[in-house]
Amino acid sequence: MSGLLDLLSSPMGKQLISGAAQQSGQSTDQTGSVLSMALPVLMGAMKKNASTPEGAQGLMGALSGKHDGGILDNLGGLLGGGVDESVMNDGAGILGHVLGGKQSQVESALSAKSGMDAGSVATILKVAAPILMGFLGKQTKQQNVSDSNGIGDLLGGLMGGDQQQSLIESFLDSDGDGSILDDVASMALGGKKGGIGGLLGGLFGK
Repeated sequence: MSGLLDLLSSPMGKQLISGAAQQSGQSTDQTGSVLSMALPVLMGAMKKNASTPEGAQGLMGALSGKHDGGILDNLGGLLGGGVDESVMNDGAGILGHVLGGKQSQVESALSAKSGMDAGSVATILKVAAPILMGFLGKQTKQQNVSDSNGIGDLLGGLMGGDQQQSLIESFLDSDGDGSILDDVASMALGGKKGGIGGLLGGLFGK
């Protein structure tokens, strides 16, 4: 999933990681580690939702309207001095919609994997969700995606191979302990299993 690795290592990704770290009071390394596991899961959940006509239509509507990528134009301002409450509320709404009843399971699995408390994980996800939607909105525009098949393909392309997608689906369908998350993050970051902290440390020049 070079799409995700590119996203996390881009200037936008670095702003997201440092902004989410600031908001949650956690280190950038730990925040980056949580995001490297969480973003593929959020994309996977969106792809799953978009597999129904209603779900795809809802996602397309959001990406062409409120989440058309405009949020990315002033990311420094948005993340610089603490994230605006309206953005956090928007994030909470997106997570509730995308993850549904699985939200607390996903948060506790990420918490167990990262060693970070679930409250901080939830904060990081709320910061990340509107930005991820904005990123997808921008991609949708750039690639002229206009229908539900297109949005499924776009998410699939960002997520990489079928193996990655089936892993995420099995995680979302199971009541597992989150052990799958290691594999998800490893694939998302090009097979660098266990090297997430090192990889992100490298990104921040540590």
